[in-house]
Amino acid sequence: MSDKTPEKKNEHGHGTTGHSWDGIEEWDNPMPRWWVYVFYACIVWAIGYSIAYPAWPGVKSATAGVLGWSTRANVANDINEAAAKLAPINAKLEAAELTAIPGDQELAGYSASAGSAVFKTWCAQCHGSGAAGAVGYPNLLDNDWLWGGDIENIYLTIKHGIRNTEDDDARYSEMPAFGVDYLEDDKIDAVVNFVMSLSGEPQDASVVAVGGEVFAEECSACHAEDGTGDREQGAPNLADAIWLYGGDYDSIHTTVSYSRYGVMPAWQNRLDEWQVRAVSAYVHQLGGGE
Repeated sequence: MSDKTPEKKNEHGHGTTGHSWDGIEEWDNPMPRWWVYVFYACIVWAIGYSIAYPAWPGVKSATAGVLGWSTRANVANDINEAAAKLAPINAKLEAAELTAIPGDQELAGYSASAGSAVFKTWCAQCHGSGAAGAVGYPNLLDNDWLWGGDIENIYLTIKHGIRNTEDDDARYSEMPAFGVDYLEDDKIDAVVNFVMSLSGEPQDASVVAVGGEVFAEECSACHAEDGTGDREQGAPNLADAIWLYGGDYDSIHTTVSYSRYGVMPAWQNRLDEWQVRAVSAYVHQLGGGE
């Protein structure tokens, strides 16, 4: 007589998996047939998809697939289609006189939209998404311009850039580093206080008069006798309390001692002519354009 316990079976004739926890056993029921068929169908679908579409990664690119489908090619086609649709208005923008763009309703509206897109793509990294600038990067919303704020001057600045080495027509001005080779520390201190007095309170009023003499001798040729600057040279106005690198004593002292040398790329090398014109018109209408 055998003492072996017969294997348990459920009502479907299936035994247990052998797993038991706290007296609870797990039945070894097979997967539903529909689930198995769906699983096999997914395998077949995956094989067919990897053959028809880009799928398997290689060293330099994925397999192309027999259908030749490409998201990159689709995007390129969409871009080309959009460019074809905009070609007439872009051609009109390129042919128009710059000064006529703000007065042309179609071009002004298009420039505001297209120029905004160009600005947010290429210019916002330095000037901010709202064009308010940052330390060392000009605020384009006010009316303080180094080389002029009319649309023609804005266009020239954007097209050729500032102090770059890639464009021979780039805007160029260079302030001497007075603290390196030209002035003693006491004279720099005096002229810094004088400059502060032009638009606010100096740190040491007792040296302002001496600073005025230093300014007249060393600085007025570029910044004018009254400190209001010279746009032809790109020399900033020092009397309007608008500062590119800061108007406190330490910031001005650093500027006088070591100079500043901000650089802007020549955007004609990166953008199409219509894009340069569009962003020029956009910047011009932001509020500070003249």
